[in-house]
Amino acid sequence: MSINETDGLVTVSADSSAPYVANIQASGQKMTIDETGVVQGLKIGADPYDYILSALGACTVITLHMYAQRKGWPLERAEVSLRHERLHRNDCVACEDAQAKLDHIWKNLRLIGDLTPDQRKRLELISSKCPVQKTLEAGITVQTTLDIS
Repeated sequence: MSINETDGLVTVSADSSAPYVANIQASGQKMTIDETGVVQGLKIGADPYDYILSALGACTVITLHMYAQRKGWPLERAEVSLRHERLHRNDCVACEDAQAKLDHIWKNLRLIGDLTPDQRKRLELISSKCPVQKTLEAGITVQTTLDIS
């Protein structure tokens, strides 16, 4: 994919008048990440990792509903609580290992509906197969180019 293609393009900007505020444009929607409290050690709004967790959570619950509907299972509501942590205790132990995973995400599922124990176990397994989770677990290559215009 070329960076010049606009389909699926997300644009993020910040300027010197509010350098800790990122303005995001995605699919015609506007979002903001405000980290002005970082300097004071305060979390006053969603940070970039909250958006990653939100994307993973949204993908998870949507994948679960798609699967349950296809199977005709009575899944009324799927909820997922997520938490990200950087496992600093492993930094020095695994610093030479390029495959080491120092970031960890915990997902806690809550499935509401008259589901059998087997259906619940299957949905738990399916929850780890959403595309965003697969992408995060596989790793991502980020290629940066400088626009000199």
